[in-house]
Formats: sequence, structure tokens, C-alpha cells
Amino acid sequence: MPHGTQLTRSVALGAAALLSFGGGWLYLSFIGADGVSALDLLRTALFALSGFWLVWGGVAGVLGVLVPPKRTIPAPGRPEGMTAILMPIYNEDAAASFSRIAAMNRSLVGLGIAERFHFAILSDTNSMEVAAEEVIRFEQLLHEPMAAGRMFYRRRERNTGKKAGNIEDFVSRSGGAYDYALILDADSLMDGATIAEMARRMDEDERLGLLQSVPQVINARSLFGRLMQFSSAYLSPHFACGTARMQGEEGPYWGHNAMVRVKAFAASCGLPVLSGKPPAGGHILSHDYVEAALLSRAGWKVEVDPYLGGSFEEGPENLIEYAKRDRRWCQGNLQHRRLLGAPGLKFWSRFTFVQGIMAYAASPLWLALLATSILDEALRSRYWWRSNETGIWVLAVAVAVTLLLPKLLILVRSTIGGRNKRFGGILRAPLSVICEIVISTLLAPIMLCFQSKAVTEILLGLDGGWPATNRSEGRVGLALAFAASWWVTVAGAMVTAVALAFAPGLVPWLLPVALPAIGAPLLIAATSLGISSRRKPILFRTPSETAPAAVIVEQQQIYLSWTQQGSTLPESATPGVTPVPA
Repeated sequence: MPHGTQLTRSVALGAAALLSFGGGWLYLSFIGADGVSALDLLRTALFALSGFWLVWGGVAGVLGVLVPPKRTIPAPGRPEGMTAILMPIYNEDAAASFSRIAAMNRSLVGLGIAERFHFAILSDTNSMEVAAEEVIRFEQLLHEPMAAGRMFYRRRERNTGKKAGNIEDFVSRSGGAYDYALILDADSLMDGATIAEMARRMDEDERLGLLQSVPQVINARSLFGRLMQFSSAYLSPHFACGTARMQGEEGPYWGHNAMVRVKAFAASCGLPVLSGKPPAGGHILSHDYVEAALLSRAGWKVEVDPYLGGSFEEGPENLIEYAKRDRRWCQGNLQHRRLLGAPGLKFWSRFTFVQGIMAYAASPLWLALLATSILDEALRSRYWWRSNETGIWVLAVAVAVTLLLPKLLILVRSTIGGRNKRFGGILRAPLSVICEIVISTLLAPIMLCFQSKAVTEILLGLDGGWPATNRSEGRVGLALAFAASWWVTVAGAMVTAVALAFAPGLVPWLLPVALPAIGAPLLIAATSLGISSRRKPILFRTPSETAPAAVIVEQQQIYLSWTQQGSTLPESATPGVTPVPA
């Protein structure tokens, strides 16, 4: 491991531990001023443990701001290896997915390197209606430039192992024909120059097993979607940069928009089927983290490059769809607790598993801290903050600074560096950051409840399955929002009522959490509202809107031409019969 990576990790871990456990000591000194009880010790442990992961996320952001700016400059020349570009799909909008393939193909053709790249659409679709539509769109794809012998489609009758099993099926049947594989999602879109640069990086470094790009969200229409889109373009690159510094050659794999060396993937990434039934057992859902760990164990480099650019995806348009996807990720991440003791894994891979688990476990821990605080006040009938009011405010401000500091530092750096011009200008960009902070803060208690519910269900043995993603679902009516989140409203109201009855002094501290929870249906419905395409939005502008990449424009034009002209299924077409090359 490079010395710089080891030093960065040590400093980051040390800072997070010092700040969180230092905060825990202060917290205990305040709540235990008149004597420390067992309940005080429990609350302090919950505070320190939850606080560590809160601080840890902030450390990555701050580190990303402090890292000197860098830009990946594509190297000249043609990639030498053969690359398969894989798009697994599962009951998706076929026109949207296949038009992305067409746009990427045109980008590669324009660079004069298309013959080094083949496309394979790997369908797990179980709806015959959607499968028939896929055949229509594949027929259209075959009319694209240089498509002959480079475009392939197949549909599995049984989607064993879900996406991971879909990729494994391709690698075992056809992987020997390729040096590299670019793995996409159905909503992925990448610029040809970025794809070529990733392949050249694979050519140049024989130890590089996986190269992960940092996708940016595009094409968002709702307030919620645009919030995610702005955050992914403005804030996420800095967090990714800090994370990359800590991960070094043992980086992440997020399951899409990443290129793998096929021989390394085939030899190292066979996934076990966990004993027992889902949600704890069965096929591994969050396979990407595990595959990255297995590559690292085998001695391959796994790297992320936050500066590549030209990597895009689409996101959920409302909080309900986001929570559905998050539920699946939660189940997959909690499965990783069974892999923590797997032989031969590197320390950082195990730590990455723990991070993924705590990304969800932290939510019920925060709720447990809230519940034990109310219980303590009810049992002891004391208002400890009155004698420590200054100290408690200092602690509260410290928590707020931990949450806000990375975003504010990113804003300062972007303002000084002139980056804000690409995000609406020197006034709109700061206003967008402030509004992102406000809306994210309002939505955080709702997500905390959804995640706590997901963790509880999984620990009780309830399997969430693998529902298809509804990427086009936008506006949510108040009735649907209430149906999905009424229990969040009830929980917020009950917590407030209990606090009023037994710990009234805590109510002002609970309101920032309780009020958004009570208003969950209103917030979900309001943030799902769309913005008219006929006027430019004031907030949350991104470069993908102000100066969209050519591949984005190309894909939109292809999609419109396909959907407006209409198509009929050829009489001879049968879903699932067009083979991938062996």
C-alpha cells in the first residue's frame, strides 16, 4: 500500500475517532453532572457510535476540498484491448435504455474506435410485453452506424442471481472474447472519450482490475430529482475525491459505470450463495462491494477516478421511489455482516463493509438515542440542560458544524475557483447550496424513519425482494404520499406527545426532527412536483443543463425520434433469440 494512502487513512480515522469520542465525553459530562447512571452510559455510547459515522462522512468531504485540483486528460491513441459494454436490464423502459446504447455507439464511432467495443444488452425482463418492446428497440439499434457484428441482445428465462448473476452468465459464456467489460445500469450513459480513456488506462496498467467513474445524475425533472442532480454534480465529486484518497488501490465498486478486467473478474469474483433464506441468506444483493473486496484480495488494483467526467445516470424523481431503492440497498448491505470474517480480505475491505452496514444501522441508533433521552427525563424528572445550557448549545453547534462544514467549504472553494459559473452563477450557486441544505435537513428525519423501518424488517426476517425501478415515476399526490408515510406522521406525533407529557423540556430539541416527520406526506408530495421545461429553473442548475455533453443531447434526440415515429414488432421477432457471441 502506498505510504500516502496509509497516512491519509490514519489521519482520517484518528480525526473521526477523536472528534466523536471527544464529543461523547462532553456529552456524558453534561448529562451525568449529578451522577452517572447506566442509562447515561448507554446514551453516551449511542451518541459516540452514531457520531463517529457522522464525522466520518464529513472528513471525506473536507479531505476532498483540501486535495489539490486535478483533471484527467485523455491520452492520445487507440485502446488495444477488446471491450464489451454490458447493460443489464430488468423490466425497464426499452426505448430509453436502448437509445443510450445508440448514443454511446455514435460517440465511439465518431472517435474512430468503435471496432474495439461491442455492446451486449443482457435482459432479465420477465414481462412479455416489455420483452417484446425490447426486441423492437433492438431492431432499431441494429440500424445504427457500424452496428453489424457489434450489437448483441439476449434474455434469460430465469434471472438467477439477479444483476450479479446476469453479469456472471455473460462472463462465463462470452467473457473469453474480451479483455475488459464496461458494466452499466439501464439508466447509464457515458461519453465515448471517457470509455476510451478507461480502456487505455486498463491497457497501461496490467494490475488495474477495476476502474470506477463517478456518475452524475442527469435529466431530473422534479424538485427532489433536481436536488439529487445538483448534489451529485456540485458536492459529490469532492466527497468522492476525499474518499478516493483514503481508499487508494482498494477503492469502491458501485456496480455500474465501471470497467473491469475480465480475466481478473472471472478468476476472483465468484460470489457465494449465503446459507439460509433471504434477507440474511440467499444471493448477495449488494454484490459490487463484495466483488471489489475479492479483487483486492487477489492483488488487483481497484481505483476510482473522480476526475474522469463524461459519466452519467438518472435518479429517482421522488422520495418514495428513492426509499424503495434504498430498502434493497439496505438489505444488501446488512448481508455483509456475514462476510466480515471472510478469509483473506484486506482491512479496508472489511472496514468498507462496516461503513455500508452503519450507513443504515446509524438511523435506528439515532432513534434509540432519542428514545432513551426521553426515558431518562421521564424516570428522573430532571432537566440537566438547565445547569449546562451553554455546554449543550456548544455541543449542538458542533454537531451542526460537522454536518454543514464540508458543504460550506465546497461552496467557498467553488466560489474562489470560478466553478460556480457552471452552476448558474455567483448568486444562484450559493443559493442552491443553501436550499439544498434546508431541504435535505427537512427530508432527513423522514429518511431516518424509512431506514429504521427497513433495518427492523430485515432483522425480523422480512425479504424486500428485487422490485423493478420505476425511473419515470415523478409526481406523487398527497393521497399516495400519505399512504406511504402515514406511519411516519403518527410516529412523529407520538414522540412529541410523549415528550410533552413526560419530558417537556426536551420538546424544543425534538421539534427539528418531529415536525418534518409529522409533515412527511406534505414534504414528499411537495418535493415531487415537476418544473416546467419551458422555463429555466432558478435553483439547482448543473452543467448537464447549461452546457450538456454531446452524448446527452444525442441520446435525447434518438429517444425522441424512436418514440415519436412509433414501431411495430416484426412478425418473425421472438424475444430472447438474438445471441451474445460465445
